[in-house]
Amino acid sequence: MIDAVADRLNALVADLQGKVETVAHLADLMKSGRLPANASAIVVPLGFRGGKPGDAAGMFTQDINEVIGVLLIASAHDKAGQKALKRIDPLIREVVDTLAGWAPEDVSGVFQVERGKLLSLHQGRMVFQIDFSITDQLRISA
Repeated sequence: MIDAVADRLNALVADLQGKVETVAHLADLMKSGRLPANASAIVVPLGFRGGKPGDAAGMFTQDINEVIGVLLIASAHDKAGQKALKRIDPLIREVVDTLAGWAPEDVSGVFQVERGKLLSLHQGRMVFQIDFSITDQLRISA
């Protein structure tokens, strides 16, 4: 699912074309200060929550709510990050418009926006995180 989100952002968000990456170990990258120099966005898995299991003869079903994050990265060379905010605000709206209400193939739900927040303003970089969730259904034959 992470790859499908990155592909969609690369294809449909003009400012991100060819600049979206995926990474599972973002925390390590941020601590070491090794954010990709050419990345404008990083798509990361943020986990999932299971819903109440369903009862069906010979079948185990359960809704799974998966959460992903899109981290937008902009240069921020002023202390307050005002220049980065001016660049990132319209980008936030475009990312939300591109993912909200959409689903990759073979998923029963659609993405919805959970929240957005400033994650970091450090060493000349602003990182803004937008969280999206999508509900799918787990089906296992018993």
